[in-house]
Amino acid sequence: MSARAHPWLAALRVYLHPRVAGMLFLGFSAGLPLLLVLGTLSFWLSEAGIDRATIGHLSWVGLAYGFKFLWSPLVDRLTLPFLTRTFGRRRAWLLLSQLCILLALLGMANTDPVLNLTHMVFFALAVAFASATQDIALDAYRIEAVEVEKQGAMAATYQAGYRIAMITAGAGALWIAAAFDPSEATYDFHPWQVAYTVMALLMSIGLLTTLVIREPEHSVMPPRIAEEGFLRWLTGSFVQPFMEFFARFKWQALLILALIAVYRISDVVMGVMSNPFYQEMGFTKDEVATVSKVYGVIMTIAGAGLGGLLTLRIGVMRTLMLGALLSAATNLLFVWLAGIGHDVGALVFTVSADNLSAGIASSAFVAYLSGLTNQAYSATQYALFTSVMLLLPKFIAGFSGEFVDAWGWASFFTGTALIGVPVLILVWLAGRGALAAPNLEQGGQGDQRT
Repeated sequence: MSARAHPWLAALRVYLHPRVAGMLFLGFSAGLPLLLVLGTLSFWLSEAGIDRATIGHLSWVGLAYGFKFLWSPLVDRLTLPFLTRTFGRRRAWLLLSQLCILLALLGMANTDPVLNLTHMVFFALAVAFASATQDIALDAYRIEAVEVEKQGAMAATYQAGYRIAMITAGAGALWIAAAFDPSEATYDFHPWQVAYTVMALLMSIGLLTTLVIREPEHSVMPPRIAEEGFLRWLTGSFVQPFMEFFARFKWQALLILALIAVYRISDVVMGVMSNPFYQEMGFTKDEVATVSKVYGVIMTIAGAGLGGLLTLRIGVMRTLMLGALLSAATNLLFVWLAGIGHDVGALVFTVSADNLSAGIASSAFVAYLSGLTNQAYSATQYALFTSVMLLLPKFIAGFSGEFVDAWGWASFFTGTALIGVPVLILVWLAGRGALAAPNLEQGGQGDQRT
């Protein structure tokens, strides 16, 4: 084997690192609850005869993920009685949130929405809130657990676990419900009870992983309320993390937030209309489920793995640019697909390219965000970044249906590609050093965070 292959073999070994491998199971724990309070729940409610307007309103429980920065300072600074002392700062919050998710999913499993929709809403909100809290603690753990050059690999294994969980909570939950359903013609609560009970028990994967992993060595324990007084603790928890970010980057902080706000905008806006598009093109549910929901997720995992390797070999910023370019360009494949119509081969090619590029972009983006955080406030600052990442694209995506009605599919997909152009400009500025944290410009240059 030539010497040129050795650096890539060394790069591959990063996935054998215990904490990198552990992120696969923690990513599964993070990804499992999402569809259970959104897509899968909507299917259940629809089968139960709940009207579409109510189902649409219930999708707002997902806003818990967009506003998690509001309580992220508590996760960053508040110690939990017994748990923090026994398991450490990050693992304590992981255990608490995972246990709450498990119990709330069991609550959903034992609630028939036909008989008590209010209780179902309460349990779904509890799952979403606890899941968002788990995300805060997990992001902080990932940032603190390894050095910057391994963040791309951590993001890749996290995404792999996350996507596997989405297959499980989406197709898996439906398959379980179907297996226990005596008749598709009438609604039966029991199949859904079994499916959600199984999903709840699968949260034990995250619980066991949290018990096995070690607390990050460099996790800084925050002062207790009694040690510094309530007002000083409140200021340190809710104000200082944001002040520190703006003090560190000064005017560039606004440009960084602009980059974060638009980096995934092409994918998010396009993704809202993807399923209606497939349906109008004549693709069956089986074709969409197989190609988009299973095969497409596999391609995303492959892209995430490739993105992790690229961040290690060529650096975060170059991979960030590649991901942004591919994400915008692959949206044009949907223009081509709209012209062809119902063609499974074309669908496979389009979904493959789109999801592969999304995986590369996600790995690089997570590594970039991780490098921007100060480890003293990692949970709070990272939650701010991910909230900024979601809010603008989600808001704009809400108007995507009206755009398609007015201009058609080809113009819509062309537009989603064009809105990726400002992203390329901002990443280019970042690559010149205007927005990049100094430890991200060349990938493996070392961790310079305080």
